[in-house]
Amino acid sequence: MSRKHNISRAPRRVAAVALSAATMLLLGCSRAPTFNILGSFFPAWILCGLIGIVATSIIRVFFVRWNFEKELTPLLLVYPCLAAFITFTCWLLFFR
Repeated sequence: MSRKHNISRAPRRVAAVALSAATMLLLGCSRAPTFNILGSFFPAWILCGLIGIVATSIIRVFFVRWNFEKELTPLLLVYPCLAAFITFTCWLLFFR
């Protein structure tokens, strides 16, 4: 008798889980942070990425000038990580 009782509750549990999942997906819907540049809307993450790349290029110039770049061994890893760090920091500071 208890087995029959559990089977009848299964569709309700599936419906409750589906409703919870749909509700969680809708919580993220909000206005996307965009910029209007000459009539076209660009996502804010593109601007943060450009700031990160430009800032990393400027920092690299200083590293070369101060002879600090030779201390950084995996340059292929250091500069992309630095660009990502600056990008994510800009995103957190301006668009939390």
